Amino acid sequence: MNKLRLFFEDRAFGVCSRLGEKLNFPIDSIRLFFIYSSFITLGSPVIIYVSMAMMMKIRKYFRKMNNPVLFD
Repeated sequence: MNKLRLFFEDRAFGVCSRLGEKLNFPIDSIRLFFIYSSFITLGSPVIIYVSMAMMMKIRKYFRKMNNPVLFD
């Protein structure tokens, strides 16, 4: 079970962990909130999760463009 959890944590977007770091809140509680609210509201938090993941990827892309690495 631990290997399965590590597999998904490595390949996930990192939205819950980023929110946990920013809000100083346990990551497991945020993940459970997304899971339970997805079941209760029939998947609408999934849209929020995916949009937050896309925003994180876009911000990372623009940061790379603003700070290019130059090799000598």
